[in-house]
Amino acid sequence: MLSMVTAPTDPAVFRDHARELVDTFARGWSKAQTDLILSVFSTGAVFIEDPFAEPLVGSDKIRRYWSDVPVHQSEITVTTGEIFVAGPWFSTEFKAVFRRRRTGEWIEARGALFCETDHLLITEMRMYWHRRG
Repeated sequence: MLSMVTAPTDPAVFRDHARELVDTFARGWSKAQTDLILSVFSTGAVFIEDPFAEPLVGSDKIRRYWSDVPVHQSEITVTTGEIFVAGPWFSTEFKAVFRRRRTGEWIEARGALFCETDHLLITEMRMYWHRRG
């Protein structure tokens, strides 16, 4: 869980906080722990899985989306890259490697996360990614 109580305004401090948000998100995805994933989002956050997906608004819809992870993915590893910040926004690249539960096929997804925050939690996350077997 995140330890920040006040909103960081210094860019270096915010970069560290954004790193904590991303690391928590990646750890939650890697362990298929929906509550850990949701801990980085504000209550009314927006999650957009890819540029063509319908935005999911609010904790309930985001929870429903990420609750499918343990049903379809196993042996998950998620890594992220350098954090880039501009005001309350940050971005990073990511790589997720997992095995499909149904077929056993290994999948590698690479992409980028673009996040807007209220300086404490993510208010909007956009994922742009490509997956290959």
